[in-house]
Amino acid sequence: MISEPLQDQASLYVLGALTREEERAFEAELRGDGELRELVLALQRTTGLLTRSLPQTPPPPQLKAQILERLAPAEKAPLPPLTTALAGLRFQEAAAESGWKALPLPGAFIKLLSLEPGRGYAVLLGKIEAGVRYPAHVNAGPEDFYILTGDLVVGNRRLVAGDFHHADQGSQHEVNYSEHGCTLLAVLTTDDPLVLFASS
Repeated sequence: MISEPLQDQASLYVLGALTREEERAFEAELRGDGELRELVLALQRTTGLLTRSLPQTPPPPQLKAQILERLAPAEKAPLPPLTTALAGLRFQEAAAESGWKALPLPGAFIKLLSLEPGRGYAVLLGKIEAGVRYPAHVNAGPEDFYILTGDLVVGNRRLVAGDFHHADQGSQHEVNYSEHGCTLLAVLTTDDPLVLFASS
């Protein structure tokens, strides 16, 4: 049972009306109280629905101009790193260049995004520069990948952004190559050589 003062704090938290110190104390409560987290999520959903139900009234032109003028300097400032109030969440910004590891094959890189040893899988980004040819290999475990940008030729199939590919454990890949460069999202088993290399 959530106390009435804590319910009030949850409402103020969702509205962004707590001081920084109050926010930190409330977030500490959130981390240890599943029922309170459920309440906050419900309040956030309700707030979102209320916001969308309001009529869309454009501001007067002079007010809009004043707001845009005040925002202009802020747009030039770098964005702060992504953070979260709830424990167990992690983010990777698209612009982050750190974390890439060059493979022994020139022009090929991987980045470990998530490693789940208890569940036996890892999520990686792969990047291959234009013209790079990845050698033929037998897949150590099942693998799934989704093309984010560019192209990748696998056997006699040319995959482009939005295409998905699955390979069973023990299946054979011929030489893979990219004509224009490629970025892909891959889900592999934790014992896959690429995962072991990325996490070493």
